[in-house]
Amino acid sequence: MALLPGTLGRAGPLCSDVLDLQVTGHGPHARVVTVGGEIDTLTAAELAVFVIAQVTAAPLVVLNLDGVQFLGSAGLSVLVQANELAAREGHHLRLVCNSGMINRALDVTGLREQFSFADTVPAALENSP
Repeated sequence: MALLPGTLGRAGPLCSDVLDLQVTGHGPHARVVTVGGEIDTLTAAELAVFVIAQVTAAPLVVLNLDGVQFLGSAGLSVLVQANELAAREGHHLRLVCNSGMINRALDVTGLREQFSFADTVPAALENSP
């Protein structure tokens, strides 16, 4: 596991007081994006830029949402867009999400079926492309 250099290791200027974004490389083909804080209309664009960069760069991106305290509709939209981009690129996006609040949001909106889930980051990295 290696922290990626420069702005990929931490969102830097994209990292706000309410959203924390970090990425670590796991071999040449997988990255883990750890998200913490709140994803709402004010922070969704930051998340989108960061996650889309990772999805286009690596065949497998694990999005660890365990540190997210709030996920609004704008955040759900970012997740859907990133997942669709991954599919178009022939890449994989896997979510690690043990938050009852986020899981309820995915269930209520009917979006759960669109995503691949794992209980832990190591489990999400198993069988990476």
